[in-house]
Amino acid sequence: MRLPLIAALLIATTLPALGGPPSSFSAAKRIAEEQIYFDQSSSFYCGCTFDFEAGPDLSSCGYQVRKQPRRASRIEWEHVMPAYDFGRQRQCWQDGGRRNCRSTDPIFRQAEADLVNLVPSVGEVNGDRSNMRYGMVASADAFQYGQCQAKVSFDERTFEPPAAVRGDVARTYWYMRDTYGITISRQQQKLFKAWAKQDPVDEWELLRNQRIAAIQGAGNPHVTGDTSAPAIPPAPVKRRDPIFETARDSYSCATRKTCGAMSSCDEALYHLQQCGNGRLDGDGDGTPCESICR
Repeated sequence: MRLPLIAALLIATTLPALGGPPSSFSAAKRIAEEQIYFDQSSSFYCGCTFDFEAGPDLSSCGYQVRKQPRRASRIEWEHVMPAYDFGRQRQCWQDGGRRNCRSTDPIFRQAEADLVNLVPSVGEVNGDRSNMRYGMVASADAFQYGQCQAKVSFDERTFEPPAAVRGDVARTYWYMRDTYGITISRQQQKLFKAWAKQDPVDEWELLRNQRIAAIQGAGNPHVTGDTSAPAIPPAPVKRRDPIFETARDSYSCATRKTCGAMSSCDEALYHLQQCGNGRLDGDGDGTPCESICR
């Protein structure tokens, strides 16, 4: 179901803040179902009508099962940017993969649970895509899921999304790049620029972003066009963090500082974790200004 633009904006502007970002991937899936997609019934890639309990109606979108009928019969939550892409650049992934990152790295957990990056997908498509890169498929072995315009090439390790969501993919990748410091290749960046131009923001993408902003505190600035603001505001101060209990009054996010301007490691931590100044943590290991935070 697609809402008229005026109605969508009215709903979006009256949404209250709904308790903060999800704390885990499992919580994010529940929140996405109950608070973002509660009135939506179209899967991301294929546009199949679906119910979260009953699964997708494959006949509604002319879907052709490739190999996994059981998985094709359910809706799964897909990371548009795979966990592999936003995890492999972090030390926790090098030390033990996704499971280790979940247990040891709060930034990874935030990225994994980020609602901007989650969409409902036919399970088989989610499984086939896995951590393949997005691109235009040219291989003769490419498989298209019937009338669903998504294509997958296992030879090329490439997944081609339908034209109707290519802009959504591009804007999501840019958000993840800017929020978590993920590197995007020059080739993909060029492709995403073309996709974003060919598939501009539509009514549902705008409303979805407004709903996410009501939950997480901010949405995707590449959807609203306001890329001057940080994608996610600093997380609220946790009372169990003594660093921020003492620094709350003395430190401020009003001035964006470099490592050379920090008076202490405590201040550097404050600016990284509370102000979202990712430049202080050049290697992405969670420790800012390593010359003073040893």
